[in-house]
Amino acid sequence: MTITIPEREFESFQKISRAKQGFGCVITEKLDGSNGQILIEDGKIVGVGSRQRWIKPGKITDNYGFARYVEENEEEIVAKLGDGQHFGEWWGSGIQRAYGLTGSDKRFSLFNTGRWSDAAVRPSCMSAVPVLYAGEFTRAAVEQVMRELAEGGSRAAPGFMRPEGIIIYLPGPRILLKETYEHSDGKWKSAPVNDNAATEVAA
Repeated sequence: MTITIPEREFESFQKISRAKQGFGCVITEKLDGSNGQILIEDGKIVGVGSRQRWIKPGKITDNYGFARYVEENEEEIVAKLGDGQHFGEWWGSGIQRAYGLTGSDKRFSLFNTGRWSDAAVRPSCMSAVPVLYAGEFTRAAVEQVMRELAEGGSRAAPGFMRPEGIIIYLPGPRILLKETYEHSDGKWKSAPVNDNAATEVAA
């Protein structure tokens, strides 16, 4: 055979991080909603997505109204977020555990806390997932954060006492890990399912 250059984007093997005695980490609250993304190129929104597909406003084509929300806030979203692929969690009334929110109260929390934790720089219609800890990654730190979150309740929705868990980000190797109270292989006990949670699985 004759080897030629394929007409597809080249994907290299991931870069391997150097092993260190410890890794720094950022721990945020894991929100039980539906994953969302907004793709902006050349100052225009070119795509709105759920976890698995592109979506648009419409009874069948949307995902809990996320595309409609983006469309309604398009001007500020483009101006503040700028070009890039912006990921976050779409959560609130009617989505999974709902967090005590009712009516049309749904919210979008961006995952990139390093860039969007400052409310002055992000769109006013959005928040960032709450940062619960920043420091060296240890099991002791993870367990302490889990205890504090269980005792104090959700930081994203104060007063809601059944948070889902946490996300652990290791910026060195760029790894995301999760720890949850329900369906965990760890020591955390499973809690009863919220009767008001949406039955549809988030896309």
